[in-house]
Amino acid sequence: MESDTTVRRIKAFGTQNYVAQENDGSRDRCGNNGYSDDPKRKPEVSLYLLREGLAASLVSVFILVLWGLVHFSLQQLVIGKPTGDFSAVRARRHLEQITSVGPRPVGSPENEVLTVGYLLEQIEKIRVETAAGPHQLTVDVQRPTGTFSIDFLGGFTSFYDRVTNIAVRLEPKSGTHHLMLANCHFDTVANSPGASDDAVSCAVMLEVLHSLANQSTPFHHGVIFLFNGAEENILQASHGFITQHPWAKQVRAFINLEAAGVGGKEVVFQTGPENPWLVQAYVHAAKHPFASVVGQEVFQSGIIPSDTDFRIYRDFGNIPGIDLAFIENGFIYHTKYDTADRILTDSIQRAGDNILAVLRYLVMSEKLADSSEYRHGNMVFFDLLGVVVVAYPARVGTILNYMVATATFLYLAKKASLPGNRGGRYVRDLACATGVAVLSWFVTLLSVLIVALIVTLLGRSMFWYTHFYASICLYGTASTGKMILIHTLAKNLYFGGVRLVELGDLFFDVSLFLWCCSLVWLTQQGLCSAYVPMLMVAFPLATKLLLAKEFKHRGASVKYSVLYLFGLALPYVHFMFLIWVVFEIFTPIMGRSGTEIPPEVVLASLVTLATIFLSSFFLHFIYLVRSTKWILAGLGSVFVVMFLLMSCGLLFPYSGDPDSPRPKRVFLQHTTRTFHNLQGQVESRDSGLWINSFDFTGMQHVTPHIPEINDSVRTHCREDRPFCGYPWFLPVKFLSKKNWYLPAPEVSPSSPVEFSLLSKEETSWGTVKMTFSVKGPSHMSLYLMPHRGASLSTWSFGDGTPQFDLSGEYFIFYSHGLDAPTWTFWFEIQPPRDPDPSGPEGMISVAISGHYFFGQDQRTAQLEGILRRFPTWAFPSSWVSTYDMYRY
Repeated sequence: MESDTTVRRIKAFGTQNYVAQENDGSRDRCGNNGYSDDPKRKPEVSLYLLREGLAASLVSVFILVLWGLVHFSLQQLVIGKPTGDFSAVRARRHLEQITSVGPRPVGSPENEVLTVGYLLEQIEKIRVETAAGPHQLTVDVQRPTGTFSIDFLGGFTSFYDRVTNIAVRLEPKSGTHHLMLANCHFDTVANSPGASDDAVSCAVMLEVLHSLANQSTPFHHGVIFLFNGAEENILQASHGFITQHPWAKQVRAFINLEAAGVGGKEVVFQTGPENPWLVQAYVHAAKHPFASVVGQEVFQSGIIPSDTDFRIYRDFGNIPGIDLAFIENGFIYHTKYDTADRILTDSIQRAGDNILAVLRYLVMSEKLADSSEYRHGNMVFFDLLGVVVVAYPARVGTILNYMVATATFLYLAKKASLPGNRGGRYVRDLACATGVAVLSWFVTLLSVLIVALIVTLLGRSMFWYTHFYASICLYGTASTGKMILIHTLAKNLYFGGVRLVELGDLFFDVSLFLWCCSLVWLTQQGLCSAYVPMLMVAFPLATKLLLAKEFKHRGASVKYSVLYLFGLALPYVHFMFLIWVVFEIFTPIMGRSGTEIPPEVVLASLVTLATIFLSSFFLHFIYLVRSTKWILAGLGSVFVVMFLLMSCGLLFPYSGDPDSPRPKRVFLQHTTRTFHNLQGQVESRDSGLWINSFDFTGMQHVTPHIPEINDSVRTHCREDRPFCGYPWFLPVKFLSKKNWYLPAPEVSPSSPVEFSLLSKEETSWGTVKMTFSVKGPSHMSLYLMPHRGASLSTWSFGDGTPQFDLSGEYFIFYSHGLDAPTWTFWFEIQPPRDPDPSGPEGMISVAISGHYFFGQDQRTAQLEGILRRFPTWAFPSSWVSTYDMYRY
């Protein structure tokens, strides 16, 4: 057997490769490539094959260097010295003051009084300070009431009453007819100080307001700074502003500041709809650009279970905008760890520099005055390591994509059109090699999913939650090893009679062809993300053409290999950045995606897909090395070691490390449930601690610490009760079907829910109209479940038509600010023609739950007692609730 250092002497490689074979012993099956192994044929040149160790080292160093560049770029929050226009120090003081009051759920004094008071105080200081300047500042505290339906979380209806908006209008003293809108929210979810989501954005906006108000040059247009106090209640305050505030009619575009993580860089992940001039404004003005159209198309696909005020302004205001969000460290998003000290001052500085620069640019832009004239078209935009943003119109992207695809097909067609039967053999060989490549993908994915299934069955799900690179060492080595093994077997068994240098060139063409197919398909779908395969085709093709002479005369020399990898650097470093974004978003999401989505399947699939994409142009090297046995041995060893560590339980999913927490999320409600029959009498009543786990592991890791929480107290859904008979705060029962219910004493909130039927009357068109009144806490959930054969025809919510039906149930989310009146609503129901004798009595079941997120009513002795028993690596978010069901 030849050693890895063998120099193989074969015929020069080029278009002459596909030479007609005239001897009868030549093989004609697919894969022969038409080459003769006749040792009497005189070689013309020596072509090198890579040594196994050298090939592995080159590829490993290439990947590690690019991965290091990605991480280095992410750490460079501020490039260059701040100009001094935006003071991150002052913004940090605002952030610390806002978060010092603690969690700020809607309706709480912390949200409605303390935070509002602080914001108004700071705004008044800015107004007084800048009164002599060329701009005027007007403040309006809005407390809107409204209702709307939204198809988020499967679809539900929202009703809000007297929530809070602080709108600040900054404009030239001569007035203006056109306004930009900058939006943040200062409310939080229960039990989280919400520093990143979204106090830091409000702190940045205060300082941007201060800077703009002090500008000596009058603006052409004005800016509204909207500090909204009800975003966590599913986008209520923004709806109240854009549909009811008199200033909203003058808004031409907006910038929304959000968070899906804690700190780092704020990324532009949504723009539009259409209006490419907004992207151009960001590209032109932003000092530290960070943007991706891929993120926009992924987010708008609905894959990520989240939404922002961007949706409200787009759908209800019909105005275009830019959506920015912090995405790093989503593990502590919406937890007690989202504190001001975890947000770096440089993160505040870069966000402030960008927002200030973009707003300053837009208020001077003539395009803002008549944005409809520049409406049509989309933009392709992406940044390169946060240094520069590339942006061009989508129509230009389409032309560019098809030009690259045409060049690729011409490159392949040249080989396919060789005279004689050489072209036909090339086409056949290319098809067979493509089949081998695609087959390797499916076999690899299936193999890794089997490993993921084994991990799940062993009860070790989410072992990578704290140790991310453990997933790479397990699933990454499995997928890489499987890919290499399949192609090694193909090389030695299926393509056994073909020269390796020629096989390497053939599989480069396969990778090019497959990427080109994806380029054409994405372009035809009208997706701006088609720029990714465009880069993955254009650069490798150009590199191969430039190195054709080197490869022809010397084969896989070290010089060729290094230059080849150098040519792949730009598309690969950008693609690796996109991979980082995917894992940075989806890894934390697995900790809050519910009990029904197996995280091993998701992460194993993502790792395998990343491996498949990254390995595409490295298939070239598998066929240019003499052997892969040591590479496979190394990958196999890492896989076995990691599998043993995982299976022995040495990789615990969660961490309570204060410096880098990875908490397990658990929701606990101390609730009292009351069920009434058709006659209005209490049918049953119970109380307990209702526990929801929001990741796949359930309570398996908590039970050793709190033995009472075990499978013997698992709940079961009562299909005859609205939302299973439990006080769901949001309509997410489809995400979390594993719940536990520990008996506990009744709760006695100081402001219990007062629910009553005001009237019930038959209409002339055959329906029954029922009117109700409710008085209760700031957050309530209303569940309507028409019985079989009955249907809701209209109601007082949204546009009057019950739009969203969750398996025969309707969910209405209610919240109010301070001093809200009694909530009155009605609906009309069509009674069933043939009542179901096996179903519940009556025609509809109505349930109302009250949620006490703050104050003395939020805690009970039983809650406090069980909270103390949770381990430090858990984040139990708790509150008191009630659930009352009635049948009519």
